[in-house]
Formats: sequence, C-alpha cells, structure tokens
Amino acid sequence: MHWNFDPVLFSLGSITIYWYGALFALAIISGYHLVKYMFARENRSQNNIDTLLTYVVLGVIVGARLGHCFFYDPQYYLSNPLKILAIWEGGLASHGGGLGAMLGIFLYSKKYRTPFIWLLDRISIPTALFGFFVRGANFLNSEIIGAKTSVPWAVVFERVDNLPRHPAQLYESIGYLIVFCLLFGLYSKTKLKERAGAIVGVFLTLAFTVRFLVEFIKEPQAAYSLGLGLNTGQLLSIPFLLLGLIALGLTVIRKK
Repeated sequence: MHWNFDPVLFSLGSITIYWYGALFALAIISGYHLVKYMFARENRSQNNIDTLLTYVVLGVIVGARLGHCFFYDPQYYLSNPLKILAIWEGGLASHGGGLGAMLGIFLYSKKYRTPFIWLLDRISIPTALFGFFVRGANFLNSEIIGAKTSVPWAVVFERVDNLPRHPAQLYESIGYLIVFCLLFGLYSKTKLKERAGAIVGVFLTLAFTVRFLVEFIKEPQAAYSLGLGLNTGQLLSIPFLLLGLIALGLTVIRKK
C-alpha cells in the first residue's frame, strides 16, 4: 500500500486547518463529553468540568512539548531555547504529555478539593481514546513511521521514502482503542471504579505495554542513541508501566 495523504484538511484564505489539529480537537471534545457522562452518572457536580478540561489540556500540551524537546533532542533545544516555543513546527511527546496531564489534574484536585486518584481513574479512560485519535493523526501525517518490513500489509509512506514499512501508528492506535473499550467496560459494567487507583492502574499497565511493544518496530525518534538495546520511548515507558503495576498491587492489598 502506498500512502501520500494530504495533511491539510482545508484552507480558507490565510487560515489552514490540518487533519492533525482536527483529530486533536476531536479527541479533546470526545474526552470532555465522556467526563461529563461519568460525572453525571456518579452524581458529581459538573460546574467545573470546563476548568478541569483547561487544566488537563494545558498540562498535556506544555508537558508534551517539553517532553519532546528534552527527552528526544535535548542538545538542539538547549542550544536553541526559543525553538521550544515553536510548537507549530511539530514535536509532541506522549510521555511528557502524560506527566503534564497528571500535574494538571493534581493542581485541579487541590484547588477544587476533588480526590486526586478518583480523578485519575476517570480521566485515564478518555486518555486512552485520546491516544487512539493522536496516533491516527500521526498516520495521516506520515510521521512516527515503522521499521522496514516485508509483511503483506506494509505501507510505503511516499512523503518519507519508497520503503515498505510497518504502519506502527495504526498498531498503536488500535491498541489504545482496545484499551479504551476495556477501561470503559470495566467502568460501566463492574465495581472496579469503586477501588481507588484500579482503573488508572489498568490504563498505565496496558497502554504503556502497547507503547513498549510497538517501539520494537518503530524507527528511532530520538536524535541520539543510548546503546542500551532499548530506545528512548521504551525507557520512558517503563516507569509508567511500573507505576501501573504498583497501583494495581495497592488495590489488591487494600481489598484484603
């Protein structure tokens, strides 16, 4: 399969809307309505959901940008610090976005006196859906490409080169969609949501297992090599994965 998708959704005069931005916005809107649904289902006040969205989105964008700059190409950005602000040039890292989202949720929880772990459990569900949309957008943009392969479903990203490659973005996107469906099912059909930390534990464990495994068939994203047999994305995934396992372990201990 040859892929040469136009990343521009439409242009109107000097205004250009990109598919990446449209899917990013769709992810945020979907997450917003999903959180509203969960708050209503649990008889929680919806008065400050707009504020919660602001805290989370700002945390994601700032964290993802800083993560990209300092996790993947620190030498360049430390030499050109003003380029850190040039977010329109591209470059967002999901690990940094995750840390930024957690910080935003923490600050919100302190200001509005809402349990931090309770919020993490709920926000983790639309976060998995967010990953589905963003990795789909990466596929449309022919970025974060997979390694060379001869599998029948290989994709030639013509905007990159003429080599058949794994559609790694789609693998990851589908993985996150499966995680989202599982989390939403656990939330809707079981009592797991009543055990603080259980849902976010499942999310961190599964989502970062997906990320860790797909990294094996991705082209390296970092501008440097660690020489450790694992790439930067995998090493950054390990702490999140361990945190998920710890959260699940604590829920089991507390139940006993």
